Amino acid sequence: MAISSSFFACSLQGSMAAPKTLNCYKELLCNRSNLFFKQSGCIESMYQSHSRLLPHSVLSKWEQTDQFDRIQCHSLEVETAPSFSIGKKFQLDDVIEAQQFNRDILGAIFEVANDMEKIENNYPGSQILKGYLMATLFYEPSTRTRLSFESAMKRLGGEVLTTENAREFSSAAKGETLEDTIRTVEGYSDIIVMRHFESGAARRAAAIAGIPIINAGDGPGQHPTQALLDVYTIEREVGKLDGIKVALVGDLANGRTVRSLAYLLAKYQDVRIYFVAPDVVKMKDDIKNYLTSQGVEWEESSDLMEVASECDVVYQTRIQKERFGERLDLYEEARGKYIVDQAVLDVMQKHAVVMHPLPRLDEITVEVDRDPRAAYFRQAKNGLYIRMALLKLLLLGW
Repeated sequence: MAISSSFFACSLQGSMAAPKTLNCYKELLCNRSNLFFKQSGCIESMYQSHSRLLPHSVLSKWEQTDQFDRIQCHSLEVETAPSFSIGKKFQLDDVIEAQQFNRDILGAIFEVANDMEKIENNYPGSQILKGYLMATLFYEPSTRTRLSFESAMKRLGGEVLTTENAREFSSAAKGETLEDTIRTVEGYSDIIVMRHFESGAARRAAAIAGIPIINAGDGPGQHPTQALLDVYTIEREVGKLDGIKVALVGDLANGRTVRSLAYLLAKYQDVRIYFVAPDVVKMKDDIKNYLTSQGVEWEESSDLMEVASECDVVYQTRIQKERFGERLDLYEEARGKYIVDQAVLDVMQKHAVVMHPLPRLDEITVEVDRDPRAAYFRQAKNGLYIRMALLKLLLLGW
C-alpha cells in the first residue's frame, strides 16, 4: 500500500504561462528511504517549484483555472511508491540534481543499467531509440561524460547532434542567452545533455525546455549522472550500499561529483562518510548539514592512511585548478597533499576499492592501476550503462 501525504497550495496572481512556476507546500516528511521533499512555506526556487523536476508520483492532482494569469493550487496527494511497470512513464522528466532520486528509483535504474550492459555486449546492440536525436551542449571540456552519452545514444540506435565547446564555438560567444539556446536546440532534438560552467544552469534550462534535460555537470554545482554511476559501481564492487564507509578525498569544495555522491549515499542505511581534504577545499557546510539532517554520520580527517584502513571505498578527486581563478597560490597549497599510492593500498582492506571520477593528474600514482582494487576504469565503463539506462527511461519510460 502506498504511503501518502498531502501538499497544500495557494493561488498566485500575475502573468504566468504555465502551472509549474510556483508551488506553496505544507511541510511534508516521508521516511528517509523515500524522501522527496521537506519544505515549509512558499517556495520560489526553480528546483522546488519546477514540476518537471518532481517525480510524477508526487503530483497526482493539479488543477488550473481557465486564465493563464491566475493559478489555483489545491490539495495534492503524495504517493511515495513509484510504479516501475514496463511501459510506464519514468518518474522524472529531467535529471538535474541528485536530490531528485529516492532509493526505489535508484534500484530500478540500476536494474535497467544491468540490461543495458547485456545490450552493449551483444553487438550490434539495440534499435530502441532509432529515430531519436540527442543534442549535447558542452560549455566545459569533457571526455568521458560527453563520449559515453554519445556512445550510449548510438548503441541504442539513436543519433547525436554535438557541440564540444559551446562556450567558444556556439552563439554563446556572440552573447546569446542560455535560455535562447535551449529554446532553439530543443527544436532540433528530442533530449539535451548539457554541461555548463555556471552552477544552476541545468536548472534554468529545464525550467524553459519542453524536452528532457540531463545535467552533465554545472560548474561547482552537481553532476548527478556521475553520482548514479558511482553508486552503481560501489554496489557492484563492494556488494552492498547499506553499512558502508566511504572516504571522499581531494577537492571537496569545488568537486561537483562528491556533492552529488553525498546526496545519493544519504539514501542508504548506516553509511559513514569521511571527508579528507586540504583546508582550502574542505566540504561545504550545506552538504554536511544535509547529511546530518538525514542521520548520516560524517567526520572530517586529515589522516588519509587511517581513514583508508577503515573504508570500503576511497573516492579520490583531483584539485581543480580551473576553479581557483587567479589564486594559484591556493591551488599549489592544496595540490599534492593527499595522494593514493602503494602505501595507501597497503593499509586498505582486501575488499575495498579506489575510485576516481577522472581525469586524474598525480593524485593517484600509476602503480595503483595494477592493483585489482583500482576500480576507476571499470567505474568509467559503468557510466555507459547508466547513461544508456537514463536515455531509455527518459525517452521511452520503463
